[in-house]
Amino acid sequence: MSDYVIETNNLSKKYSKNLVVNSVNMHVEKGKIYGLLGKNGAGKTTTMCMLLNLTYPSSGDIFLFGKNAKRYSNVYSNIGSIIETPGFYENLTAYENLKVIAKIRGDYDPFRINSVLKMVNLDTEKSKKFKDFSLGMKQRLGIAAAIMHSPELLILDEPINGLDPFGIKEIRQLLKRLSHEFGITILISSHILSEIENIADVIGFMDGGVLIEEITRKELLERLEKHVEFEVSNTELAVTILKTLELKENEDFTFEANTICLYTHLNLRDKFNELFVKAGIDVRKVNLCEENLEEFFTRFVSNN
Repeated sequence: MSDYVIETNNLSKKYSKNLVVNSVNMHVEKGKIYGLLGKNGAGKTTTMCMLLNLTYPSSGDIFLFGKNAKRYSNVYSNIGSIIETPGFYENLTAYENLKVIAKIRGDYDPFRINSVLKMVNLDTEKSKKFKDFSLGMKQRLGIAAAIMHSPELLILDEPINGLDPFGIKEIRQLLKRLSHEFGITILISSHILSEIENIADVIGFMDGGVLIEEITRKELLERLEKHVEFEVSNTELAVTILKTLELKENEDFTFEANTICLYTHLNLRDKFNELFVKAGIDVRKVNLCEENLEEFFTRFVSNN
């Protein structure tokens, strides 16, 4: 049996002549948080809609829990999702809204409702009506509705979009808890790169309908570009010293005003600092800098 909860084979979607998803091969491992990262219009939502059978692929195959979704439609009962802003009754409480959903499904269980409300930290808001919820509370109730039937897979499209920093932190902590404590596999899409960086075990980079690459968080950290910044009192003399050591301008280092940026030989930064000081240069700062996910994504997409 496959180790992947989601696996796609050349998954594509075309609207008229517009190819919005192009031969996507996705691999989401069991128990992992997979971040699907891309700009608005990259094809993330369309991909998720195909995974959920909300729109049909133009070509390609989808395997869910190791089964071909075309042949085994019962796999969808093991998935929870939020694709658009969840709709709830404004004048009902969180419990009452979930009760309505559960009765429609035919699996009303008061214990289960109270359990999921506790999981999403809404159990203390028993009397508050949905219309009085913050946006973060509304999103957490949406997640509660999505996990009420105990799915093994959760698919969330932009669940932190529009949230303030506190709301984003709440959702981040909740999703990590659902993954690590309850073993739920999570596929989450976002254009907010810093949040994907903070939460995902694996990141899929999507642009122009193409899934460019899938990399683990460990691989990402290894591939982030690093450089050292020296803030010095005499840039000209410092540059001369580096050139004497056969370092090349614009290849090994750059400089402007009182700052030198070193891109190679980073392990020798203490030696360079020592040479600068011996030459009478006042070294005010030595900073090891690393690009963030947004900078990596911009560079990565432009090179592919």
